[in-house]
Amino acid sequence: MSTNPTPPPGCPAHAAATPGGLHRLDGPEAASDPAGLYETLRAEHGPVAPVLVQGELRAWLVLGHRENLDVARTPSRFARDPRGWRDMREGRVPADTPLGPMVAWVPVCNFTDGPVHERLRGAVVESLLRFDRRGIRRHVTRFANQLIDRIAADGRADLVAAFSDQLPMLVMTQLVGAPDEHGPRLVKAARDMLQGTETALESDRYVTATLEQLVHARKSVPARDLASWLLEHPADLTDTEVLMHLRVVLIAAYETTANLIANTLRTVLTDRRFRASLSGGHMTLPDALEQVLWDDPPINTIIGRWATGDTRLGGRDIKAGDMLLLGLSAGNADPQIRPDPDASVHGNRSHLAFSSGPHECPGQDIGRAIADTGIEVLLSRLPDLQLGVPESELRWRGTLMSRHLLALPVRFTPRPLDDCSEPNGRRPFPEQAVGHPPHAPTAHAQTAHAPAAHAPTGPVPPRPAAMPATSATHRRPSWWRRLLGLG
Repeated sequence: MSTNPTPPPGCPAHAAATPGGLHRLDGPEAASDPAGLYETLRAEHGPVAPVLVQGELRAWLVLGHRENLDVARTPSRFARDPRGWRDMREGRVPADTPLGPMVAWVPVCNFTDGPVHERLRGAVVESLLRFDRRGIRRHVTRFANQLIDRIAADGRADLVAAFSDQLPMLVMTQLVGAPDEHGPRLVKAARDMLQGTETALESDRYVTATLEQLVHARKSVPARDLASWLLEHPADLTDTEVLMHLRVVLIAAYETTANLIANTLRTVLTDRRFRASLSGGHMTLPDALEQVLWDDPPINTIIGRWATGDTRLGGRDIKAGDMLLLGLSAGNADPQIRPDPDASVHGNRSHLAFSSGPHECPGQDIGRAIADTGIEVLLSRLPDLQLGVPESELRWRGTLMSRHLLALPVRFTPRPLDDCSEPNGRRPFPEQAVGHPPHAPTAHAQTAHAPAAHAPTGPVPPRPAAMPATSATHRRPSWWRRLLGLG
């Protein structure tokens, strides 16, 4: 009898035995043209395709819009707990895999289901509810103006390095309660961790150590921030649960928002009809964000779900313990729901950009607020922005989860610093280079960076900057209700 029997048709292992093998989601094909790869997979396999991730690890990529919703909304069939992954249980996943931060179980709401998930997510959502919406937008406006001040007199800039990669983390560090000086290095560490690079585990340790330091400080000196509110919540979260949920909120809101800002600015600068609709009042900035969330979502793929038992999905036989990847970008382009990809989706929010179901991104509306306020300030301060290179020269870095614009060079009329900046003088940014390799804080650094009891850490800065003339504060009255799933 053969010791390597042919696997049954329809399972990931079988596809590897067929001529041509499996398409890789971590290879050059996915990095250079993910949309093209998704359509190739759709043509070959239908709405659910077998793929390879990180070495020889197999998974199912869900391409169909309906099938993505089915997986996201039925945790009884497709659990979020990675401990059900058969490859992990059977020792086929290397201990140092770059997937580690995304498949290593920790006690957080996005790795649990059922009552435990409800308890943990409830604490996060109810703590987020305590933030003042206008205070968040004042943070965004203040930091956006500071970032613009650094480039306004030059007439040229790279909006990825100078704006979209920095603004979300600067805002989020304020909301969670971390000291300002951690912002630039957290930007680098968070991006590195989510891209699954060779230094992803080191970056993950830096983020965790920084937040561990914060939780310790807030237990002694509470403030008006997410760390303090999670510690106070009646769900009685442990210190580890608080730390890990700060990490979830910080990373989820940052990664999606940085890409959303960059993708929206690229669309504004390269699509004349899009910019004309926006500047002519036919499209609001929130409308523009939703269009981009359909066409170029900030996250391509979510890792992962794990089948709780043998089941069928999209005509495929899924075995218990199989890994499934939610194909958000592929699902948005499903011809079953978008037969004409060029048709406007104005007013349609059924995209998959933030997933769906009980694990739908809890930070999505914070991300929207950061993106639309930040872009609004930028376009108000620098209204004649033009792309600084031919569109064909723009480059992306593709990863398993996302497609990140490497640079967005622009030119504009140089402008002196104006009254949009903080009154009574601006607080300069710390001088750490954003590209500096992250390292865990030393004992000395932990003492030096511990927040002072009198430090202004609440959601409203002590000297709020003026809101942009066309503030979006009242555009979405159900902003927090949607966050809670009530709207």
